[in-house]
Amino acid sequence: MSQGLFHFELSERKIMLRFIDIILICLCIIGLNAFFEKPYIYYSQKFPIWLGCYLIYFLFFGTVFELYVLKKAESRFIIFKNLILSLTGTIILFLLTPYVTPILPQNRSDIFYLYSANLFALTMWRFSYITFITAPRFYKRIIIVGENFDVEDIISNIHKHDKNYDIIGYIDTGKDRNTKSRIKSFTIDQLEEVFEKNYINEIIVANSYKGVNENLFEYLAPHLKKGIPIKPYYKVYEEVTKKILLKDITSNFYFYFPFSRSNQNKLYLFMNRSIDILVSILGIIIMLLLIPLILSINLFFNKGKLFYKQKRVGKFNAVFTIVKFRTMVKDAEKDGAKWAVENDYRITPFGKFLRKSRIDELPQFLNILKGEMSLIGPRPERPEFIESLKDSIPFYETRHIIKPGLTGWAQVNAKYASSQNESLEKLQYDLYYIKERKLYLDFRILVKTISTIIFFRGH
Repeated sequence: MSQGLFHFELSERKIMLRFIDIILICLCIIGLNAFFEKPYIYYSQKFPIWLGCYLIYFLFFGTVFELYVLKKAESRFIIFKNLILSLTGTIILFLLTPYVTPILPQNRSDIFYLYSANLFALTMWRFSYITFITAPRFYKRIIIVGENFDVEDIISNIHKHDKNYDIIGYIDTGKDRNTKSRIKSFTIDQLEEVFEKNYINEIIVANSYKGVNENLFEYLAPHLKKGIPIKPYYKVYEEVTKKILLKDITSNFYFYFPFSRSNQNKLYLFMNRSIDILVSILGIIIMLLLIPLILSINLFFNKGKLFYKQKRVGKFNAVFTIVKFRTMVKDAEKDGAKWAVENDYRITPFGKFLRKSRIDELPQFLNILKGEMSLIGPRPERPEFIESLKDSIPFYETRHIIKPGLTGWAQVNAKYASSQNESLEKLQYDLYYIKERKLYLDFRILVKTISTIIFFRGH
């Protein structure tokens, strides 16, 4: 196979990882049945149920412990650690659900054999994936074309989120081009030669919202007819970053930003609200159980009121009062509203724990039950900051077309916003959620939220 003729898309790599994980687990269980008499998961009428249950548990814990996050799937240390965590969670939950799983074997070592066989097979497969599938041989080979664009910005954005792109070069037909880049520059007349020598898989059009001029299009058209994908940069940006590209969008924003049908889908909204009510009731019960413990610890490490109330902006710019467990010292904002920053001196030691574990957010289930917030959505911002943010960040108020959320796509992908630049990045994630909103994305956010809590990534 010639170098560069074959590559795996992002979605294909994720499907491949899951598919081969499932196949190897099945082969391990079949192999244990071949070598041992009646192992833990043995052949019987309930074998398909047991096997299916085991696979579902593994895929769930594998998602929670980030086995299918591609950047982390390329590190041997991280992947081995996450395999141990995923298999441990799978085995423990499997043992705790006896109605859909086999009874404990007399020989407890059978459980160890199942665990060890899975760990060995999956480790060998994942290390092979790192060695071969993520090798340059399988990189997507692309060329960037357009007029008066910042090629270094494009390279940086792509490689920051997916290193499996081999950017061969670029063609800038603009008259005002002053670009200096680490990659090679070609002229429009060299396009055919570049394709022949470099096995290009894809063409990226840099000027996403303007397209290409007629002269460049004539050179690209023959390659389009040959089946070479030609993609606008904003589509590639969304694919690799999972956020919206706001740069260079002006008054045409709403043309390029089709709102998800789920935002008006009555069935989706009904299911969304039903889940909000059920989860908020459960969350309030957990909060009530934790209040005596938090109150006791506050006496020594977080002196002051138990709760903290603050005005926030919700759907359609409605202002409501958010409720949280207090994490800052008394009179933390006596001089006016301030951005919370990393290692904020105003946060108490116990308050830092409450934030990292997300326990401080539990009282917001009251806001969800009242309908002021949803379980998933953009994080509600303070009115004091909204005025400055909407003046400096284009389309900022678009995030107010849906209810704010306790967690959201921005919260699980971006760090805490302590400046306007970081708020811009979070807005890009929020707009991606509003654009792509659906049950599957909601589920992904919930699972990533569990990962955030487990790995103590709260802010």
